[in-house]
Amino acid sequence: MTSYVENETGTIFSFDGQKVARQVMEAVLEMEGCPYEASINVLLTDNDGIRKYNRRYRGIDQATDVLSFPNIEYNVPAGFSVLKDKEADCFDLDSGELVLGDIILSVDKVKEQADRYGHSQLREFAFLVTHSMLHLCGYDHMEEEDAGVMEEKQDYILGQLGITREK
Repeated sequence: MTSYVENETGTIFSFDGQKVARQVMEAVLEMEGCPYEASINVLLTDNDGIRKYNRRYRGIDQATDVLSFPNIEYNVPAGFSVLKDKEADCFDLDSGELVLGDIILSVDKVKEQADRYGHSQLREFAFLVTHSMLHLCGYDHMEEEDAGVMEEKQDYILGQLGITREK
């Protein structure tokens, strides 16, 4: 797996964000049974930066915690079989990796929400990457049942990594 993490804010956390993002990404891809090596881009920005992306791509003029831009249109979540015969659309022709998509994360929201929910910035960061990775794998939370599925998967991944609300 290849992950590219760009931090345009200069924010330094008490943990290695690139390492945590990679651990989460690998755990999600393993849980979802992704049969390919994958490539994911992560941009760490601030509230102003994510607001601009949110306005541009979703038409919502406000900051949010994380944006996900999947490169794949799934028939069902984690339905990687849809990728047959789509090498030119979904795979990096040089590396052969599945280009899963992009994640944009607000470091300001990581800090704000960690304080609001009473847990560490590490936990909030890992949660948001997990949440976004599930979107990149085709999950959403528009319906209550789907939201429950995502919540269970998020809790499972964070538990497997030992990243709890207490940490």
